[in-house]
Amino acid sequence: MHSGVAPQHGGRVLALQVLFEHDLAKHEWLGSLELLAEAIEAPPAAKSFAAGYVEGVFEHRSWLDDAIQRYAPMWPLEQIPAVDRNVLRIALYELRDGSPTPPKVAINEAVELAKEFGGEHSARFVNGVLGASLDERDSKHPADS
Repeated sequence: MHSGVAPQHGGRVLALQVLFEHDLAKHEWLGSLELLAEAIEAPPAAKSFAAGYVEGVFEHRSWLDDAIQRYAPMWPLEQIPAVDRNVLRIALYELRDGSPTPPKVAINEAVELAKEFGGEHSARFVNGVLGASLDERDSKHPADS
């Protein structure tokens, strides 16, 4: 991992890799995190960031998966490509109430991950699902003006 990469971005990439591996191979996530972090020479800050996100995604997985189904009703969860599904889990976890990440940052990062690791239409799909999520959130919590 390049030293010029922000720990948050590197942590999201690492979290995506761990979640993807768990999704497809059912490997225990902590072991995967250790091996992947070592393989890419992730700095401790990125590894720590990834661990927090992976743990958060697992803790809130049923809520996150329900949200994906709500915002992408035409796509059964198991038919959404594993990269897209896990990018969405990370981003929706970041968009939860109380998250320190600004919504636009969470969405931009998710779209970048989808472009980097997903298929041809991943970025547009991820952006659309997260946009629907943000629209619903904004309608429930209108900004004080």
